Amino acid sequence: MITSLQNDKVRTVRALQSRRRARRQERRLVFEGVRLVEEVVRAGVTPDFVLYTARVEGDERGSRLLAALEEMRVARHTVSEGVMAACSDTQTPQGILAVTPSPALPRPEHPTFTLILDRVRDPGNLGTILRTALAARVEQVLLTPGTVDLTNPKAVRAAMGAHLHLPVAPLGWEPIAGTTAGCDVWQAEARGDALYTAVDWTGPIALIVGGEASGAGQQARALAQASVSIPMSADVESLNTAVATAVILFEIARQKSYLPGS
Repeated sequence: MITSLQNDKVRTVRALQSRRRARRQERRLVFEGVRLVEEVVRAGVTPDFVLYTARVEGDERGSRLLAALEEMRVARHTVSEGVMAACSDTQTPQGILAVTPSPALPRPEHPTFTLILDRVRDPGNLGTILRTALAARVEQVLLTPGTVDLTNPKAVRAAMGAHLHLPVAPLGWEPIAGTTAGCDVWQAEARGDALYTAVDWTGPIALIVGGEASGAGQQARALAQASVSIPMSADVESLNTAVATAVILFEIARQKSYLPGS
């Protein structure tokens, strides 16, 4: 059992959890908790190593997960509860985490359903949006300069495994314009040119969603051909970024017949 915080693997995990530079340099992520490690296994990703506490072995779901990791011949190391608490980014650690290579999924050559996030700075919102985008069958998500780090532990946790299945890339505005050149580009705004239900989303499209504080920037407005909005009660000024994104994405998916019953 690993009990020292000076252990090399423990130090690696703590660096990945706390420092963006470490995640970039090592090109690795930490997936924490039973559900997320199960998603890693389901995605067919082989972790570099796994840390877990003895209580996970005593849990039926946890023991099944450890057995699956053993079949994958993943290096597994038992750690003390104190070490797990020091490695965890949550207040109540679930007792297991996996260190994996950072996903590098190929982006579509001719995208027809792109989501662009501009200056979204809350990692929880980013993760929730990525999970929603995967559910709505978005083909790629592009993150503009000023958007929160894709590998932030809170974003990874909130995305619930979306990092493993959805192509996501931080890009500058010039390459974003290039990859969406054949698309109708719409920007979500509180008072847009058209209601989101009145837009024809059936062709190749890209949707730009701005951040929580000040919305999308000037470069987003320059790229977008028009803006779209969600009708709301006059008593409400705006919706949470993740909620507003979900509303529009699922209308797009409905029109594209991407979802069961649509």
